[in-house]
Amino acid sequence: MAPDLVGITLLLDGVGGRIVEVEAYDQDDPASHGFGGRTARNAVMFGPAGHAYVYRSYGIHWCLNVVCDQPGRSEAALIRALEPTHGLDAMRSRRGVGAERALCSGPGKLCQALGITRVHDGLPLDEPPFELLARTETPRIATGPRIGITKATELSWRYGEAGSPYLSRPLPL
Repeated sequence: MAPDLVGITLLLDGVGGRIVEVEAYDQDDPASHGFGGRTARNAVMFGPAGHAYVYRSYGIHWCLNVVCDQPGRSEAALIRALEPTHGLDAMRSRRGVGAERALCSGPGKLCQALGITRVHDGLPLDEPPFELLARTETPRIATGPRIGITKATELSWRYGEAGSPYLSRPLPL
């Protein structure tokens, strides 16, 4: 499921862009928030696919995940980077930077640029204020290790559009 998200356009109130990088997590993965079971914080991960799971990372940055499995089983894909395509002026204002590459090249950056917060946790991503637009072509996908974790580091569950300048970090071609 996670690689299938690459190339889809994600918008929040008309601001957003093409997903160019994601990381997959499932409940059997010790790096996943769902690994220890359902809690108040991760309950959305155990709900229906296509909903937003939003959490705070290191007490600083909001992070957006797409729930990907059937209810009762936690699986999600962290949206790591977007190619900004819609509402660039709003993104620049929220981020305080001008360079397109710096707007959404990391999970915290893209949430700040789109205005994503805890209030979006649990919302369906295919209904307002969110909108998903189907990809118009299938991008070439590169894979690599996930970023910022210490468990299950051997899993190559980070997927990105090969060669995209908007990735949070380069992936091997």
